[in-house]
Amino acid sequence: MTRSEFDDIRAFLSDETTHAADLLRVARTLIDDLEHARMREAVLRTYYLRLLTAARATVAAEMIAAPDPLAFVRHELGERGQLPQDGESVHRILSDARTAEALLACLEQQSSAPARAKGMRLRRCVGTGRRLSH
Repeated sequence: MTRSEFDDIRAFLSDETTHAADLLRVARTLIDDLEHARMREAVLRTYYLRLLTAARATVAAEMIAAPDPLAFVRHELGERGQLPQDGESVHRILSDARTAEALLACLEQQSSAPARAKGMRLRRCVGTGRRLSH
């Protein structure tokens, strides 16, 4: 949910002309959205942990000179349909990985930067927002 959507909901809730039935409908929608987000987070955590486990097993297998150390990662990627397809450009896949690495570095740099000065916040209009009826 974008910041502007939160602002819209706050404005709707603070409007004295808003009826209780409208507030209940908004509350139910928000609870449904929260439940969906929590389920999605649980699924993504599971995928992440499986991939992390496969990566660790791959490194451990390589350390003992196992015959096919990539079997664990290959299996996990295959389960998710993420193995490179025949004819897919290796350079494109490696470029995607380098781009993702650079983006993550930027995000980490931004999160360690000092917070912006408090003051008037500019509103952003991003994505599709909810429409709250009166």
